[in-house]
Amino acid sequence: MSLTDLKRRKKKTPQNQVSIEDFIEDANNYAFGQPSVVSKSRKKLSRVKHKGLNKHSTKIYKHATFSLTEDTIGILDRIAAEKKLAKSRLIRILIREFSVKSKHEQSTIIELNNN
Repeated sequence: MSLTDLKRRKKKTPQNQVSIEDFIEDANNYAFGQPSVVSKSRKKLSRVKHKGLNKHSTKIYKHATFSLTEDTIGILDRIAAEKKLAKSRLIRILIREFSVKSKHEQSTIIELNNN
């Protein structure tokens, strides 16, 4: 036994049990850039209005990887910060808006943005 074993140690504070739903909701909040709800007390947690995905809607989302230019990433970052939206949600909104445009409007947008 060494002297460090004799050192008085602070007792670790027991961590609160976290339900699976709270853990998943916290992951959704992280994805949307919102503060952690797991570290908050139960009382505060019940007052927080969640804007994230609910546990039933997460099944419809699928991870995607694609490439963007540095300029596009900068614009996306700026808009997401200004509107306080997750970038993935903003991209879903933009895709939906593009898809409801007429074929002519879509072609015009594509022609204007050919790089």
